Amino acid sequence: LLEEGGIVDPSTAPNGKQVVARVRGPTNRILQGERTALNIITRASGIATQARIVSDLAKREGWHGSVVGTRKTTPGFRLVEKYALLIGGAGTHRSDLSQMVMLKDNHIWATGSITGAVRRARSAAGFAAKIEVECGTLEEAVEAANAGADVTMLDNFEPRELKQVAATLKQTYPHLIIEASGGITLQTIASYFSPHVDVISQGSLTQGYPALDFSLKIQPSQSRSRL
Repeated sequence: LLEEGGIVDPSTAPNGKQVVARVRGPTNRILQGERTALNIITRASGIATQARIVSDLAKREGWHGSVVGTRKTTPGFRLVEKYALLIGGAGTHRSDLSQMVMLKDNHIWATGSITGAVRRARSAAGFAAKIEVECGTLEEAVEAANAGADVTMLDNFEPRELKQVAATLKQTYPHLIIEASGGITLQTIASYFSPHVDVISQGSLTQGYPALDFSLKIQPSQSRSRL
């Protein structure tokens, strides 16, 4: 049987099937929970597998930062999906809204400016909470940093431009956390690795992930011999 986070390789098992867990109990009770349990396992394992692939890639490339998920999770299933990210070696970004203030374009538009949005967020959240600002240009990132943001999300940048902007920001604001986000896939993530980028977030880790194939098979209990 496998421990949580273990690698499942059916090619090494007889008939291409590997036992990962055993459940004991009344048959009717097991069958009542079968589909719900399998739905959770197949989806969580799909997320953990994708997370393991990208986190291993980052390690092989020698990148110092963290690959994380995003807020794009399934309603009612966020806790499981976030936990699966951790099992696969990726980060959760935020587990819930209380962990960090994130100012997206709609927040900024509603407030009138990045500076105004950061100041109002700091006033409401206090000194202990981090504030992240979504930025589409170098100028927006500079404004966010000057306003007191802790994290700038460089959203939808091409890899070359992203690296240039990140290097410029780090030179002036060495303690600023820089996140790359927006359309980054398994095929393109390596091109975003940079010594000036601290975090790369991927919505695809919890959105559109492949569900792995697990099944449950009832095995009759062995009859006890009588003397």
